[in-house]
Amino acid sequence: MAQVIADRRDIDFVLYEQLKIEEILTAEKFQDLDRNILDMIISEARKLAVNEILPTLAEGDRIGVRLENGQVKVPECFHRPYKLLLEGEWTSLYEDPEYGGQGLPYIIAVAVGEYLIGANYPLVIYAFEGHGTGKMIELYGTEKQKELFVEKLYTGKWGGTMDLTEPQAGSDVGAIATTAVKNPDGTYTLTGNKIFITNGDHDLTENIIHPVLARVEGAPKGTKGLSLFIVPKFWVNDDGTLGERNDIVCTGVEEKMGLHGSATCSMTLGAKGNCRGILLGEENQGIQIMFHMMNEARLDVGFQGFTNASSAYLHALNYARERLQGKDLEKIRDHDAPQVPIIRHPDVRRMLLWMKAHVNGMRSFIYYASRCIDRAACAENVEKNRLLNDQIALLTPVIKAYCAERGFEVCIEAIQIFGGYGYTREYPVEQHARDAKIASIFEGTDGIQAMDFLGRKLGMRDGSVFMSILQEIRDVVETATEIEALGDLAKKVEKAVDRLEEIALYLGKTARSPDIRLAFACAHPFLMVTGDVIMAWMLLWRAVVAAPKLQELAGDSDLTAAHEKAGENKEMAFYSGQIRTAEYFIQSLLPATMGKMNAIAAGSRAVTDIHENAFGGL
Repeated sequence: MAQVIADRRDIDFVLYEQLKIEEILTAEKFQDLDRNILDMIISEARKLAVNEILPTLAEGDRIGVRLENGQVKVPECFHRPYKLLLEGEWTSLYEDPEYGGQGLPYIIAVAVGEYLIGANYPLVIYAFEGHGTGKMIELYGTEKQKELFVEKLYTGKWGGTMDLTEPQAGSDVGAIATTAVKNPDGTYTLTGNKIFITNGDHDLTENIIHPVLARVEGAPKGTKGLSLFIVPKFWVNDDGTLGERNDIVCTGVEEKMGLHGSATCSMTLGAKGNCRGILLGEENQGIQIMFHMMNEARLDVGFQGFTNASSAYLHALNYARERLQGKDLEKIRDHDAPQVPIIRHPDVRRMLLWMKAHVNGMRSFIYYASRCIDRAACAENVEKNRLLNDQIALLTPVIKAYCAERGFEVCIEAIQIFGGYGYTREYPVEQHARDAKIASIFEGTDGIQAMDFLGRKLGMRDGSVFMSILQEIRDVVETATEIEALGDLAKKVEKAVDRLEEIALYLGKTARSPDIRLAFACAHPFLMVTGDVIMAWMLLWRAVVAAPKLQELAGDSDLTAAHEKAGENKEMAFYSGQIRTAEYFIQSLLPATMGKMNAIAAGSRAVTDIHENAFGGL
């Protein structure tokens, strides 16, 4: 099988043709960069991913991690590529050079991530997770804390984690029972247990820095009483050297459905009464600080779902082009007719086009949000910065949940393309499906993302942030109507946007009424139809960009005639494919989304009114 991870031609299309990111390079922050530099960085990331990281994917899955004498051991094959990640300074591409970063646009880090994370998420996340830990310390830490921790976390020399979950406190963060007692020297002694801690322990770095949520004695109940503490595996002295082993230990690693190379740990703090931590920020400010990391992590989780989907789709596509099975339908009764590649069969093409539509749409969606982050960093005024950051906040739960769910579904469809072989370990798609499933669960389940989207994000600034996104969709629709061949598609997307606005107003009103339970029973369907409409937006936008390019290459202003010439070269086929993909999604899938919106509006009370005992069971 070919070593595939991501589609470089499509990445370039999104970066330079759809989103026109070269405009960002005019900002003072990025004035020393140009397209040649950005292309070179992405190419080098691809080379590292294909040559060094991807070969460890299946082996890491097969070997997994193990706990020996209180120390987690990762697969031996992870050590060399981890070292190369650090040597190449890949761990913090978009952070300030003052802290070991490269100062690149965030969207380029995302393009790089398609290759690095897409090649082996469990391996690469050991190097990247320290970024979130470092960001919290950079934003809220003292100058001394920044000096001791940030650069080492950003550069991957030290690992990082996120210690929230406890046996009795999963999504209910306010139920956290880990305690902190202040010591005379200003440190705190922590006692408690954490579970499901990604990278809680491993042997790739000399130290691991744990941000731990705990409750100081006498603090208020619930989330308002939580504080955040920096808890190093090895104590860090004032001069930056490592001191004694801290009393935070891994007591077990989870046997999971996927991500076998990732250490998911149970951690015990203070079993010997000597787990020391340093307060980050102020007491009772922990949840506010942690959400900076959580929001970044949720974008990353949606991205994880997408990267698995991208690789699974490309594997399925290559297999469909190579696998001979059956005859062309027109020759089905001809016993002498040769077998044909399965990509010739209509149902296989349907599955591939479904996968392509979602992979392409998710790529554009994630890159669009990434461009918002860069535009916010370069915003010319406070109001523009605020709007862009609010749009990012609004879209975060949609990216997390929609890309997690659709990403997994793409992986499942890839298995179907392979048939029986897809269900075996001979091919990588079954691993992609297992690895992708967690994305809809961790960093807040998709149901929680839907509640956040409806309960908090939809009403931001009296709904004006949501309306600003709808206006951007309508801007693309308006442009599409000016291209005759896209006019019908534009009308269908316009109807979907109008209906989404109506549903948003209906649910927003219902959520503020005594029927609040009815509204939140529809929260997840509402988030998913929002994602579908965004897919239609992104694919129509792609078609708007592609249509004139195809016409120019074909030398024909008639788009139908231009499509007929698409087989003459790869570029024409690429642009034709953008338009056909938009046609498929908008004509074949978007009507189902309209039906789902109608179902939400119908307001069925079956979910809220069914008696608990009516579900059945013992």
